[in-house]
Amino acid sequence: MRILGINALFHDPAAALVVDGRVVAAAEEERFSRRKHGKRPVPFAAWELPRQSALWCLEHAGLTPADLDLVGYSYDPALARPAGELGLHDPWDHLRQTYAREAPSFLAEALPGLDPERVRFVPHHVAHAASAGLASPHPDSAVLVLDGRGECASHLAGRYTGGELEVLGTQELPQSLGLVYEELTAHLGFLRSSDEYKVMALAAYGKPRFLTELREHVHATGDGGFRAHAVPWAALTEPRVPGQEWTQDHADLAASTQVCLEELLLDLARWLHGRTGARSLALAGGVALNCVANSRIANEGPFREVWVQPAAGDAGTALGAALQLAAADGQVAPMPGADLGRGWTDEALRDWLETARVPYERPPDIAEAVAEELARDGIVAWFQGRSEYGPRALGHRSLLAHPGRAENLERLNHVKGREEFRPVAPMVLADRAADIFAGPLPSPYMLFVHDVARTWRDRIPAVVHVDGTARIQTVDPAREPLVARMLASFERRTGLPVVVNTSLNTAGRPMVDDPRDALECFGSAPVDLLAIGPYAVRRGRMYAEREGA
Repeated sequence: MRILGINALFHDPAAALVVDGRVVAAAEEERFSRRKHGKRPVPFAAWELPRQSALWCLEHAGLTPADLDLVGYSYDPALARPAGELGLHDPWDHLRQTYAREAPSFLAEALPGLDPERVRFVPHHVAHAASAGLASPHPDSAVLVLDGRGECASHLAGRYTGGELEVLGTQELPQSLGLVYEELTAHLGFLRSSDEYKVMALAAYGKPRFLTELREHVHATGDGGFRAHAVPWAALTEPRVPGQEWTQDHADLAASTQVCLEELLLDLARWLHGRTGARSLALAGGVALNCVANSRIANEGPFREVWVQPAAGDAGTALGAALQLAAADGQVAPMPGADLGRGWTDEALRDWLETARVPYERPPDIAEAVAEELARDGIVAWFQGRSEYGPRALGHRSLLAHPGRAENLERLNHVKGREEFRPVAPMVLADRAADIFAGPLPSPYMLFVHDVARTWRDRIPAVVHVDGTARIQTVDPAREPLVARMLASFERRTGLPVVVNTSLNTAGRPMVDDPRDALECFGSAPVDLLAIGPYAVRRGRMYAEREGA
């Protein structure tokens, strides 16, 4: 069975391909269109489909649209009700529903040769659940989904057994943890449905002094549901104007909401464990990208294992829709990793460099060359293998730096054009992680936070957040041999088994995806070395040769 999954309706349009129960490819449209999140989550953009990512998935597998057996669309308009009936102020939502109902014909037009009769609507939260429960390495797990909204709900709790989903609870709109966090994001002067991770970072600078007031509006109800709606934000703090300096009140409100969110998620996890007795929990939905909350669930919750879909936001529902349809036909395999996007051969990368007329070299080992550059405090753009599915840079499209220089945090935020309060993350060899970081291990997808051992905080200050934590990526040499070799080489030179790893992009731009993106980013940002496949492009040499010409 050849099944294409599509996410398109709200935001983060994406496509994924599952063939005979195995994940073959998955990519977000933003990596092709170069528009952050693909589009804004407004009804007028609901018709925009992930055409480029879908065609690439098919091309990667040597298929055409006519070869597809099924297409899963991660929303079922038959389950939706008018926004006004749900207590939502969304006067143009009827337009979104019209586009959803017509999705089969729109997809057939975007993907010539596709039979529209092969399109199946998969309920939004079922697609989220499948992206976690069916993609997880832990079979027969409980599953918890929380996001802004689906057809009529914002939450699903259930369990997968033998590939079949049993829904145990949902929460109807307008109650929504995701929408509450979006509202806070906008109140604090950031872009909603985009910058929620900035609020999570800002929370570390505050104290939860508004927690009592927030609990009146955001709390669990004891039956697997919750209340989260109509928070009077302006009564708690003045709104922040975009671009304005944040105040302690703003940080305290972020901290209060973060703690309130964590408490509610723990209540939901405990309720779900009480209903299932499951050993493992799989998480998805945009709220599951909150790595601070994930860590509390892992550390304080009742489940032995917690696995989070690396593309937990709406992009992941493309994969979930395909997996859900595949599971109905037979067994499905866990996702092999997050590196499911585009990649290039060494020869193709060399052709790009030749076309761009940039001087390059091919060192005996690119991992050794990068470790040497990092050891002398250079910043490296790292472009290797297939691109990541989801918002985290996981050693394929990364900016790397020395973690032992405290000033490298400010330096990287300057390179990327980011706010000064934003942390950067460390990557570390899996077998060294427990010596330095306390928290859920392994952590290959950078979806948990870990306490940094006090004896290490002064040794790797660039990656230690203001609260003494770090959002780590553990590197398994069997899974990522090139990254592991670079880390080992860096440790031989510096005594540090950790390297700074942040996404290869600048503010407001999607993560670099193809070689042109990498060269443009390298040319416009103060990066010392571009490691692109086995080749090294050095800034000093590039500009020296141009000046000499």
